[in-house]
Amino acid sequence: MHDSNNDFDLVKSFTNGDESAFNKIVFKYQHKIYWHARRMTGNHFDADEVVQEVLMVLYKSIKNFEQRSSLYTWIYKITTTRSLNFINRRKLKESFFADADSSFNADIDNSIINNIEAREKLEKLDKVLQQLPVKQREIFILRNFDEMSYEEISEITGTSVGGLKANYFHAYKKILDLMGEGNGG
Repeated sequence: MHDSNNDFDLVKSFTNGDESAFNKIVFKYQHKIYWHARRMTGNHFDADEVVQEVLMVLYKSIKNFEQRSSLYTWIYKITTTRSLNFINRRKLKESFFADADSSFNADIDNSIINNIEAREKLEKLDKVLQQLPVKQREIFILRNFDEMSYEEISEITGTSVGGLKANYFHAYKKILDLMGEGNGG
């Protein structure tokens, strides 16, 4: 459950000059922002960068937040948009510098979960999510990891509930196949 009334009070306090209200909003949502960005971008470093961008946007724009939707929904919209922008920028970069990033891979092991088995599963899922079309990936993440209703997702993506269900079904089937769990069903 998301305490919308409390969110609106925090936004109001921040708008009226109380900086600590912004920290409370960040504290409340940064974990969710990180994991949403992580699943969209597929790795820890990119997600970290997206989180920084999202927090900057929030800080600058929260005064313009119109309370037509919940703060939670609004933050997710920003996180999704920033993640997609990041993915597009990364594609561009990758086409310019094919293997320039390979030297950074050594650091990744230290910063992600230390439990090997959990990490392998997480990395496999990250890879699988990256193979889905962006729309399907976004819907699958919002529905499964963020446990949003189709109505909430519809508000974020601007897609009809029927369209979301179809996209989710395709994403779900594809993930089962790619994870190797779709055999014999």
